Amino acid sequence: MSGLDTSEKNTRFTRSPMDKLMMKHIFLYGPPGTGKSVIGKALAEKLRLPFVDLDCEIEKSAGKPISQMMKENGEDAFRDLESAVLQNIVSNEESVVAPGGGALLRDENRAFVESRGKVVLLMAELPTLLERLQKGNEQRPLLAGNLTSKLMSLLEKRKEHYASFPLKIHVDGKSVEQSARELQIVLGRYHLSAMGEYDAIVGQVSNLTEFPMRSPIIVTDENAAKFHLEKMESILQASGFEPKHVIVPAGEEHKNLGTVSRLWKVFLDNGLDRKSTVIALGGGVIGDMAGFAASTYMRGVDWVCVPTTLLAMVDSSLGGKTGFDLAEGKNLIGSFHPPKLVLADVEFLKTLPDAELISGMAEVVKHGIISDPELFYLCGRGSEWVKNNLEEIVKRAMAVKIKIIEDDPYEKGFRAALNLGHTVGHAVEWVSGFQLRHGEAVAIGMAAEAKLAERLTVAAKGLSDAVAESLSALGLPVQIPNDMPREEIIRVMRVDKKKNAMAIRFALPAEIGKVELVDVTDLEAVLE
Repeated sequence: MSGLDTSEKNTRFTRSPMDKLMMKHIFLYGPPGTGKSVIGKALAEKLRLPFVDLDCEIEKSAGKPISQMMKENGEDAFRDLESAVLQNIVSNEESVVAPGGGALLRDENRAFVESRGKVVLLMAELPTLLERLQKGNEQRPLLAGNLTSKLMSLLEKRKEHYASFPLKIHVDGKSVEQSARELQIVLGRYHLSAMGEYDAIVGQVSNLTEFPMRSPIIVTDENAAKFHLEKMESILQASGFEPKHVIVPAGEEHKNLGTVSRLWKVFLDNGLDRKSTVIALGGGVIGDMAGFAASTYMRGVDWVCVPTTLLAMVDSSLGGKTGFDLAEGKNLIGSFHPPKLVLADVEFLKTLPDAELISGMAEVVKHGIISDPELFYLCGRGSEWVKNNLEEIVKRAMAVKIKIIEDDPYEKGFRAALNLGHTVGHAVEWVSGFQLRHGEAVAIGMAAEAKLAERLTVAAKGLSDAVAESLSALGLPVQIPNDMPREEIIRVMRVDKKKNAMAIRFALPAEIGKVELVDVTDLEAVLE
């Protein structure tokens, strides 16, 4: 399929310098009929990148169709031109590129593109490929004649070649939208635009130096600073920055106006202006406070979020919510001020204590319950499997939240589904005096709310058992501590920010992969 005109695509997907982290190219490769062009265009639109169809660029360069080139000059001459055009494309701005199905057969071509980006193989079964090719209008010289026999021969010849690519997705039975979304998960790359333009990327923290910024200041806490501050400063210094930093006490109990006021003063003392960049290095508490301080300092400065905990990577770093706590409850003061970049490096998770890592898994389970059953069942494999597959876990969990917040950025509708487990969980966490970790409290909240869903017939019997089993497999608690006063939990729920005039709206699991919003007036029944 023909690609977008270069001038059109660049105008359509232009982002300002501060909104764009320069990464390497994305190459979608695979046999004829896998939909490289149409899926590539969809992916490029999602990531706000240009799309380049290599075959179209070759035809522009030669001034004739590929079929005519092959007939007049032979395949070797065509491959020579293909290599030249490919090198020219890759020297330009970051793009999603769809090479022809044999473009990387030459070792030098493959080495060249792999040094300048990521290659994802698109694969499909023979019936899918035949159906798509028969519907298409393109002339494919290597498949001329008996399509079935020619395609089978081509696939057999390239079998080992295609199998050698480690990143791949299967497109059988999937829409273009579904395939593009799966590609984002495989790549760990997303672009959010519902509330300001920014990227969320699972990658190496060293990529931060490719992001344009000025006068950066790192906001972190005592725990994160011990493991990561020196590395972060050395990375920035190697790129010519002279980063300042401020270290605040760790813990939810310090997520208050006093700490935020200190951040404002440090910003002022270090000469930050409206073009400076705040870097939040830490967990959700740091992201919330640094983001809020950035949102209000000089009426708003840019900030970048570098989460160091699983909870922050898959949940709190995404969506643009910032804020701090009051004595009466969590997150009662805040603003919507999204970061310019979220960069999640899963290597940071290796420094977390096991209890902290498992606490973060509560949000992952939540995302599975909301809309990704496969993620939910992966969590049920237990903590050891999770520790060995953190990158997949982070990528899938991020995808769930991003889709929801893009559809409902200001929580006017279904974004409230992300509150699953949090109405009870926030109250339990608060009443425990934060002796319970956030994820532990949310796990207890999800178990309680799943039981409530069954009692209200929102869910069928057995769902609460499935939720409890998955959480327990990870070592997360599922019961409210016996010595915790129920009346105090109910009181805190009543002042929770999710209340309305007559009832509290709960996000209740209807089944794995589906959540319903339900207004509940009888709060005593919630804790039965």
